Amino acid sequence: MSSIRTWWQSMGNVQYRNTHKLLITADCGGSNSSRSRLWKKQLQRFATQTGLQIKVCHYPPGISKWNKIEHRLFSFISKNWRGKPLESLEVIVQLIANTTTQKGVKVNAKADKTIYQKGIKISDKELSEIKLERDDFRGEWNYNIYP
Repeated sequence: MSSIRTWWQSMGNVQYRNTHKLLITADCGGSNSSRSRLWKKQLQRFATQTGLQIKVCHYPPGISKWNKIEHRLFSFISKNWRGKPLESLEVIVQLIANTTTQKGVKVNAKADKTIYQKGIKISDKELSEIKLERDDFRGEWNYNIYP
C-alpha cells in the first residue's frame, strides 16, 4: 500500500488533479490479497486521507501473468540489467530507474527501506468499519472503498 501512497503523493495527485476515483488492479495473493484485512484497512486509510473513492479489481488466482505491466515493462527491465551483477539494492533500483521502453515510457524507481511490522491482525470490528461495497460480479475480487 505504501507504494501506491508514494506514487499518489509524488505523481498521481499532480497528473490526475481533478480525479475523485482511483482504480487499482492487484494480484489475488500476497500482501494485497483479496482476503487481506490489513490491505483493506490500509486502502480505507488512504481513501479517507485523500478523499478518493478506490475501485479494486483483483486478478483471479493464477492469472497475474496477464498483468499488462509484466508484459509491457518487466521485459525491458530484465533487458536493461542483463549481465550486470545485482550486488546491492541501490544497484538494482538504479538499473530499474534507468529503464525506458521502445515507446518512450520512463521508469521511476525508489527504494523503500521501511521496516514493516509483521503479524498485524485486523479485528472483525475494525473490518466492519471499512466503507467497502462489493460489486455484484465477483464481489470478493471487485469492490469499492469510500472515504
